[in-house]
Amino acid sequence: MAKKKKQIVPRQREKMVRKHRISFLLNDKEMDAVHRYVSRYKVQNKSKFYRETLIRAILKQFDEDAPTLF
Repeated sequence: MAKKKKQIVPRQREKMVRKHRISFLLNDKEMDAVHRYVSRYKVQNKSKFYRETLIRAILKQFDEDAPTLF
């Protein structure tokens, strides 16, 4: 029987573990809009969709607020 190799996990992956939970509430109209979007664009993973949408908005705001030279 061959000895099983130990799988090496890159350090960056270890640091990127999601361990902080955030929850929020939506009203009926907001939820309807989300359901329409998810069904129209065939979103497979709603959690990933919410996460990417939120981070995109945050990074856009950071970019707009960044000081410029001119």
